[in-house]
Amino acid sequence: MHAEEEEPTMQAQAFTRSEIEDFLYHEAALLDDWQLLEWLALYTADARYEVPATDLPKDASPENNLFFIADDAFRLSERVKRLMKKTAFSEYPRSKTRHLVSNVRILDSSGDRCRVSSAFVTYRTKSGVTDTYIGSSEHTIVRSDAGLRIAKKRCTLDLDSLRPQGRVSIIL
Repeated sequence: MHAEEEEPTMQAQAFTRSEIEDFLYHEAALLDDWQLLEWLALYTADARYEVPATDLPKDASPENNLFFIADDAFRLSERVKRLMKKTAFSEYPRSKTRHLVSNVRILDSSGDRCRVSSAFVTYRTKSGVTDTYIGSSEHTIVRSDAGLRIAKKRCTLDLDSLRPQGRVSIIL
């Protein structure tokens, strides 16, 4: 092989909106089917999952502000374990949920990482009451040998407060 015929170097594969949409729809389906271990496997080992309080600005940090949820990978795995137990009174028997994802946009992409925004509506039905959670999500998604993985997910609720829901006991 001559020097001018060198093998091309591996270049990062560009993210496409349809690829990202399919991935986010898959994430939503896993949550609706209560396949929480499979859902957790979509996350990287250093992942973050955040749900800021409804009165915080979009750029608020969990280090300086009270968040409804500010989980690192360990806390997220413990949340999944707890939700799957009968002793998780707020979710046993578990709620029925429907996660709808729309308005998916790739905000930026560099190499094997991209930042994605989307709108969501999550319906939660339990004990004859249906609660609606609406908001926007921002995901940081990385491409790995195992496929797409979530490095960070932040769900910002577009609610004035958590009334009448009163809590976020499900995964948005």
